[in-house]
Amino acid sequence: MPTNTAPRTRKAGSSRRSGNGTRQRDAISILKADHREVEQLFKAFEKSSDRATTERKDLVDRMIEKLSIHAAIEEQIIYPWARAHIVDEDDKILEALEEHRVAKFLLSELSLMDANDERFAAKTTVLIESVRHHIEEEESELLLDLRDVATRAELLDFGRQLEAAKKTAPPSPDLTSFIPAIGSSVGAAIDHARDVGRGVVEKVGSLTGLD
Repeated sequence: MPTNTAPRTRKAGSSRRSGNGTRQRDAISILKADHREVEQLFKAFEKSSDRATTERKDLVDRMIEKLSIHAAIEEQIIYPWARAHIVDEDDKILEALEEHRVAKFLLSELSLMDANDERFAAKTTVLIESVRHHIEEEESELLLDLRDVATRAELLDFGRQLEAAKKTAPPSPDLTSFIPAIGSSVGAAIDHARDVGRGVVEKVGSLTGLD
């Protein structure tokens, strides 16, 4: 990881060819590829029949694994660097971490549920909507900032680190992840977490008829 901690803004490239001629993927391309993979799972779930419980359970199990690994490597590699090096990025990172916590909570509950449970589809729908919102914000804000600030070499180095981290990242949600908070960002992050949590509760209620 780079050691220079001064905030900066600098345009960067995205990829290069390795010595054997294969194209090395940078961090942004890896994270976006992960996003597209989970979106395929989301669409498959939405197209599946209510009676296809085995298929739905398999799809959700794959969501749990992919999203858990994705969240873990972002929190380990990308988020700490972004907070240290990108000016005014704290609020975005703290909000992203809180959104991760909401997703992990839903993933943890889904991992213990049977696909025949009347809440299974509703809870999965809430997860999908929450993650889609998170992805949209991340790709339109954080990843653009990362591309503008990180150097070409750093983005490629992050890509190598992300690929390596995937091999040891937990395939289930880690609800004990530490979320650092500093200065005035804390209040904004807490407010955002409350809004997200309230929205999840309200959505689950409306989908299950329990509100």
